Amino acid sequence: MDYMEQALSLAKLALGQVSPNPAVGAAVVRDGVVVGQGYTQMPGYNHAEIVALEQAGEAARGSKMYITLEPCCHHGRTPPCSQAIISAGVNEVHMAMLDPNPLVSGKGREELGEAGIKTFVGEHMKEAENINEAYTKFITTGLPFITAKFAMSLDGKIATRSGDSRWISSPEARQYVHSLRSRSDAIMVGADTIINDNPQLTTRCCGGKGGAIKKQPLRVIVDGKGRTPLTARVFNEPGETLVLLGRKATKNEKEDYTRAGFGLLELPSEEGHIELKRLMKALGEKQITSVMVEGGSGLFGSLFDQGLVDKVIVFIAPIIIGGETARTAVGGTGAARVIDSLKINSINEERFGQDIMITGYVGGRECSPEL
Repeated sequence: MDYMEQALSLAKLALGQVSPNPAVGAAVVRDGVVVGQGYTQMPGYNHAEIVALEQAGEAARGSKMYITLEPCCHHGRTPPCSQAIISAGVNEVHMAMLDPNPLVSGKGREELGEAGIKTFVGEHMKEAENINEAYTKFITTGLPFITAKFAMSLDGKIATRSGDSRWISSPEARQYVHSLRSRSDAIMVGADTIINDNPQLTTRCCGGKGGAIKKQPLRVIVDGKGRTPLTARVFNEPGETLVLLGRKATKNEKEDYTRAGFGLLELPSEEGHIELKRLMKALGEKQITSVMVEGGSGLFGSLFDQGLVDKVIVFIAPIIIGGETARTAVGGTGAARVIDSLKINSINEERFGQDIMITGYVGGRECSPEL
């Protein structure tokens, strides 16, 4: 049995539910039997290692532990996991990767080694890195990991000339999108998407092990000129909504926003065009580690033009929409020459119904088909 694979499966159950902490899975093995397992709980509660050790009890003494990330060795909201592992009498610790957090990186492994515990690093490292790609960027830069997700026809259209876009993607693809949302801290769209499509922007699938979603991702509306109607569906859905204005809100607007029950962030800029780099910094300060952008064309264009996208997820439907005025997926300025086009690397393909999902990274990251 591949115990690290089991730990990785456990880690995925924590994605989108434990930020700004990393999603970690752990398995305690003694005499070839898994005697304890667990994954990271919500901030302020037990980390994966503690959950697994408590489940193992006395059987942890003389055992091997498989963890998807190096155990923490500092006091945060919870005590250091490294000391708990030492106190439990574990003999060996296998880590898929070291923690990129400067407070931990290498120190947790060193502490275990000094206590006489054998340590190993690198089993299924790429899979572990993909699970915590958002955490890694956030903990090293303070900025969220940005994923651009959209569905388009074979000829690159995201809507018809009349603006109709329901539905380009297949039911299978749309269901999978709910899973993607559940792994994200925030879902971001532009004001035009709210006005034209009136989406819910919630995740409607199971999360955790057989349970309901513990929390909805934050809904972020980029609305430079304050055009979002207060009657939009997003304001009546469970979870929180944050509207980003590209100017100072009026007194009446602030009162309306307060009554509607959503947050407001003012980032004044020229002609109502929000400075997206400032926006990402502001979201990072709110401990948002991952953002999935779902539209529209103008917002995608600005993000790509400014080099802010880390990952792309594109669903391609086997249809031709046509029409010179039909909306394309990515607006903005774009490249002047083909040779200057943005390169997407580490491509992975998957089928959902009749659709093909293309996943790739900007800048050469490796993409695991498991994610």
